[in-house]
Amino acid sequence: MLVRLFRRHPREWGPVEWTAVVGLGAVIAVTITVVVGVARGPGRCGDDLREINGDCVGVTEKAFEADPGIASLIKAVAQENARVKQGWESPPSGPKIPYVRIALMMPFTSDEHSAMTTDMIRRGLAGTLAAQRQANRSGGPRFQLLLAPDGRNLDAWEPVVARLAQLAEDTEAPLVGVTGIPSSTPETRKAITALSARKIPTVGPVITAASMNSPYFFKTSPNNDEFARALKLYLGGAKPARQKGFLVWDNRKDDVYSQNLRSVFEKHFAEGYDLTDHSSNFVGSSGTDQGVPQRFNDAVQKICQEKSDIVFFAGRDQDLPALIEQLAEKGSCERATPVRILKIGIGLEPTLTTEALTRRLAEAKAVIVNASSVDPAWGDGKKNPGKGLGPFLDLFEEIASQHELGDKPLDDGYAFMYHDAFALLTNAVDRTVTELDQDDGQTSNTLPVPTKDDVYNTLILPSIADGSCSINNCLIGAAGSYGFEGPGENDQWAVCKPVPIVVYPPGEQSPGPLYRTYRGGSKSACPS
Repeated sequence: MLVRLFRRHPREWGPVEWTAVVGLGAVIAVTITVVVGVARGPGRCGDDLREINGDCVGVTEKAFEADPGIASLIKAVAQENARVKQGWESPPSGPKIPYVRIALMMPFTSDEHSAMTTDMIRRGLAGTLAAQRQANRSGGPRFQLLLAPDGRNLDAWEPVVARLAQLAEDTEAPLVGVTGIPSSTPETRKAITALSARKIPTVGPVITAASMNSPYFFKTSPNNDEFARALKLYLGGAKPARQKGFLVWDNRKDDVYSQNLRSVFEKHFAEGYDLTDHSSNFVGSSGTDQGVPQRFNDAVQKICQEKSDIVFFAGRDQDLPALIEQLAEKGSCERATPVRILKIGIGLEPTLTTEALTRRLAEAKAVIVNASSVDPAWGDGKKNPGKGLGPFLDLFEEIASQHELGDKPLDDGYAFMYHDAFALLTNAVDRTVTELDQDDGQTSNTLPVPTKDDVYNTLILPSIADGSCSINNCLIGAAGSYGFEGPGENDQWAVCKPVPIVVYPPGEQSPGPLYRTYRGGSKSACPS
C-alpha cells in the first residue's frame, strides 16, 4: 500500500495517507532508538542506576562508573555479590545457601566541596568489603553488599530510598538494612527520616552530630557530646598551665556536624575556658557556601594576642591544616607552653600527620588532641581495643594487598567504623536466624530468611546488663565491644564504645581513665 502511495501522481493527501506516513515514521524512530541503545550498551551507570547531576544514582549489586580511585573495590564487591547469588541459584557443589542484602548508601564520587573525600570513600568501602567477606566465610545466610550512591552532595537520596523500600519487600533475598550515611547534613537528616518511615534499620558508621536521630537509625560512633566528655576527662588530668581557651568554629549553617559541635563545646567548656568572649569563625571548604573558605587570620591574631593555650576546633578535618599553617606563620607567639588544639574525629586524618604539617605544628608550638572513635595505634598492633581487632586486620591486610588504599589507610578510622556498622547488621541477622530456626520446630536444610522487621527487633534488644554483654548480644567489633540500650533509650547511640584520646605529635600520654560512651568512665559499667 505504501509503495502505491508514493508511486501515484502528486495530489492532496487524505487522512489515510497521512496516518500511514506518521505510523511509518514512528516505527523508524523506535527502531533507531532500540538499535542505538543496544549499540551503546547500558551506559556508564549500568542497568540499575541513572545519571543525576553527573553522578550515577540508585541501587545496584553490579559494578558501575564512579571515582577511578575506588573502581577496583567496586569490582571486588560486584564479584562477591555474584558469588553469593550463584550460591543460592546454582551452586557448583553443596546445598543452596540463602542470602539477604545490606545496602551501602553514600557518595561514590567526590569534589572539592564534598564532605566525604575520595580517600574516605575508598577506606569506608574497603572496611565494608572486609566485613562482607568475614560474614560470608562464616555459617548462616550469605550477604550481598548493594551499592547505593546518593550523589556527591548527598542530595539525590529520594530515588535511592524508594528503590531500597522496594527491595525490602522481596521475599527471596530481602534488603534487611542500610549502612553508610556518612555526614551530618540536612539532606542526610531527610534521608534517615525517610528510611525510618519505611522501617528499614539503618546504621551510621561515622555520624557524630548528637541531633542526628530517628527511631530506626543506629550509630556505632560516639556523638559530639560524648567526645566532649572524653576531652573533659583529658583536660582534668592534663591541667593546662593557663587554661586560656579559644573557640574556632565553622559558620556554615547547613553543616549540622559543625553547628552541633560548636554548641557542645560551648555547653561543656564555655564557662571554664571563657569561650563566650574568646572565639572566631570561618567558612569551611565543604559545601557550596558563598565566600572564600578557610580565612583564619582573625582567629590566629587573637590566639596569639591572648596567648591561648587551649583551642577548641569546631570544624571538619579538611580545614584544620589551613589553621595550623597560619598559626605557624605567626611562630610560637612567645607562648611559654604549647597550644593544644582540641578536636573530635573518627580517627586521625592522614593529612594531619604529614611530615610537612608536623614541622608546621612544631613551628607553631602546637599539638593536636583528638577525641576519637579509633586510635591509629590499633592498626599498628601497639594497642588493642578488644578481640574483634585481629580478624579485621587479617581481612583488611588481604584487601590492602589487592587494592590501592592510599597513605595510612587505617589512621582516619573509616575502615574500622564502616566494618563495624556492616558487622552490626550481619550479627543481628545471624542472631535472628538462630532464634527463628529454633522456634520453627521443623527439621529443614534451608535456613530461614529474616525480614527487616526481624532484624530491627533483634537490634533493639538491650545488649548490656550488669556490666557485661547479655547472652553475647554486644558487637565484638574492630573498634571495641559495644552495644545498645533498647528502644527509646539513648537515641540508638552505641553504649560502652571506647573513646581514646590521641595526641599528635605523640609524646604526651593521655591521663585519666578511658572514657566509654553513655555509661561514663566507671570500670564496672561496661564489659572489659
